Amino acid sequence: MSTTAIIMLVVAALIVWGGLIGSVLFIRRYPEVTTLPDPDESEQLVDGGPGTPD
Repeated sequence: MSTTAIIMLVVAALIVWGGLIGSVLFIRRYPEVTTLPDPDESEQLVDGGPGTPD
């Protein structure tokens, strides 16, 4: 392999692994919301748009 190919391999690996590590840190800092409002108890739309009963 040429020097250019090895440098590109290292750069690509750093981008992929860096993204993975960044994603893990983000998820640890801002975990998924577990308390969502119940959709059956939501307020009715005022304008009668989609989702309102006829």
